[in-house]
Amino acid sequence: MARLRVHALTITLDGFGTGVGQRLDAPFGDGVEGLHDWMMPSFRGEGTGVDDAAFRAGDENIGATIMGRNMFGPVRGEWPDESWRGWWGEDPPYHHDVFVLTHHARPSLPMDGGTTFHFLEATPTEVLDRATEAAGGKDVRLGGGVATVRAFLAEGLVDELNLVVAPILAGAGERLFDGLHDLPAGYRVDGLTPGESGAVHARVVRR
Repeated sequence: MARLRVHALTITLDGFGTGVGQRLDAPFGDGVEGLHDWMMPSFRGEGTGVDDAAFRAGDENIGATIMGRNMFGPVRGEWPDESWRGWWGEDPPYHHDVFVLTHHARPSLPMDGGTTFHFLEATPTEVLDRATEAAGGKDVRLGGGVATVRAFLAEGLVDELNLVVAPILAGAGERLFDGLHDLPAGYRVDGLTPGESGAVHARVVRR
């Protein structure tokens, strides 16, 4: 059965997944410099050990991806046009259907390499049903942003949450676990593993 998995979602020690003032030249906002340092060697093809294994695990047996509007790009509100095509260039790294949750739908966007972005105004359950069908028996990966992951956690839809806790403090921004008072009833911490970078990898699973 297809599972919904989160991988490489990185938060600060005080729980923030983004800082303040997200924009084109600061996709994760201000005050979170170094948040993703743990994965930079893997981006360069030089990763090793625990950090690299966590980076690569998110591509294993994935047939579709779900993300929020903020992860797709910095445009807010109504789309002024359809010129923004994502952060990743004309050949995004997904190579399958990607479902973007948004309050402002737009036509599907086919890209090179087999990626097609679908823009849906839907509930988490509805978009998960669409993604599960598109995944063809493989798992579905849930990307960011923070609010999107929190919405799926609130409904108990996430099967596996692989977090990375970076050794920095932000003080402000968007916290992953805000408002999730019932989280302990539905989820448990399955393991904590230190990485080579100083970040800690946490695996949280549904009870």
